[in-house]
This record gives sequence, structure tokens and C-alpha cells, in this order.
Amino acid sequence: MAAPRCRIDPCGVICLLLTYFSVFYADYVVVRYVLIPTFSGSVWCSLHGSVFNLILLLLLACHSKAVLSDPGKVPLPDTAIDFSDLRSQSSRMSERGCEGWTVCSRCETYRPPRAHHCRVCQRCIRRMDHHCPWINNCVGELNQKYFIQFLFYTGMASLYSMVLVVSAWVWRIRNERDGDAEKEGEETPSKHLIVAHYIILLVESVLFGVFVMVIFYDQLISIITDETPIEQMRNRLMIKDRGASSTSSSSSSSSSSQLPHPPSHTRKPKLALLREVFGRGSVFFWFLPLHSNPPSVGGVSYSALPDYDV
Repeated sequence: MAAPRCRIDPCGVICLLLTYFSVFYADYVVVRYVLIPTFSGSVWCSLHGSVFNLILLLLLACHSKAVLSDPGKVPLPDTAIDFSDLRSQSSRMSERGCEGWTVCSRCETYRPPRAHHCRVCQRCIRRMDHHCPWINNCVGELNQKYFIQFLFYTGMASLYSMVLVVSAWVWRIRNERDGDAEKEGEETPSKHLIVAHYIILLVESVLFGVFVMVIFYDQLISIITDETPIEQMRNRLMIKDRGASSTSSSSSSSSSSQLPHPPSHTRKPKLALLREVFGRGSVFFWFLPLHSNPPSVGGVSYSALPDYDV
């Protein structure tokens, strides 16, 4: 029952190509039309060029890891599983500590707690956050670290390029104000091209910068609250249903007790939750696309089957 990591998604392929094109275009404009004309002959040209390209290198490395890494696919069984006795086994599931396991009708297998099925990847993903077309992959338990790093370095590259473009534009305006009339006729043909590159890069940096920073903030909130977007939506629906049922029951009985809260997993300290995603080593390594031990709950390693007879 082997299946490909992810089916070919046209939207995902287009987003991948657009991502790489945007990165290389930004590097070309910054080096060719910003650094060389503005800081030529200065140590700042080499310094800014090295730092900017280092950020882009880390961006591409994190992006590649997020694309190629397993997001946390639930293993498929080698043989078909008979679910006819699922109800009779429910009591034994609780006795052996396997509560929370569910059955995926699409994968035809058991899936561990907090796993959800992705319609694009056609697999169940452990602690699935969402399917991101920009990496053509799911964001799950095992690659969320690389996805967040990709967002972080994209935001840094966007901010850095905006600062460089604005500084180069100010430098060009000052030079023109000083009145270099002899070179003005020679620079006019290329001047419009340079300004066009500046505007395109600024628009690209603002759009991508704002977009990734919003997602970056949402990812951090998802980690420290220990709730994926799917779980947040489910909890909101449960609260809405509780509110509706509470309103209907209050009309019949004024002294009704409060309804129970939706079941939730044990909350952990925020630092522990961050370490589960970014690794338990030094904080310095949180910024590098290095492999870290996969998170686990109580040392449990997930297999195709929960710990009970089927």
C-alpha cells in the first residue's frame, strides 16, 4: 500500500516556481541595481551583499527542508484492517491508554490523536496544521520547524531588501539633485529600468513580508497555545454548539448547570511546547535548518496500529 509522498498539485508546483523566481529576482535586483551602483568601491557593498545572500541561502535551505521533509504521515498498514469490531474494542482502547485514536475512512487505517487527513496529500498527518501550496506539502509535526524558519527568513529578506532599495533610491535622488548634467543624458535610458526594478522589488517585498509575518505570528500562537488551526476551528464550533444548547435549555430550566467544556489535552509550559517543535538543544540551533528529534508524547512512537488487538 505504498503511496507517493504527495500527489502532483498544479497550484503547489506554480507556487514553488513563483517562490524560487521571486527569491532569485530579488537577489538580482539587490546586487545589480542596488548594491553595485550605490556602494561600489565601498566595503558596504561586500558586507550587504554577503549578509543578504546568507539570508537567502538560509531561506532556500529551510524551504527545501519543508518541501522534502515528511510532515508526519501516519504509517499505512501492510494489510487491510477489519473495523467491524471497532465498537467492541472501544473499552479496551481506554484501558490500554489509546484513547484519542480514530479511524480514517479514506486511508482505511487507525490514526493517533491530533492527526487529520489531508485531501491534497491523501494521507493522514500527525498534528496537521494546514496544507501549504508554497511548499507543496503539509505542515505537520515533523516539518513545522522548517516552515516557520522559512517564514522568518522570508520576512528578514523582505525587510532587508526594502531598506536597501529605499537607501539606494535616496542616494540616487541626492545625486540627481546635485546636478550631474553631463551624465544625465547617458543615464536616462537606464534610469527608467532601474526605477521599475525598484518599484517591483518594493511591491514584492511588502506583499511577501506582510503575508509571511502574519502566518509567522499565527504559527507561534498555534504552538504556544498547543492548538492547531483545525483544533481551534473545532473548539470554536463546539463552543458555539454549547452556547446554542445552553440558550435552548435555559428557557426550560433557569437553574441548569453549566455544560462541560470540550475535551482538551494537558497544557504544557510555553518553552516546552517551543522545544517540541524547534528541538531541545541550544536556542541558536532553532534558527538553523538542522534535524531535531521528532516530538513524542510520553516516548510513544506511532505505528500503523494502536496498542490493542484488532
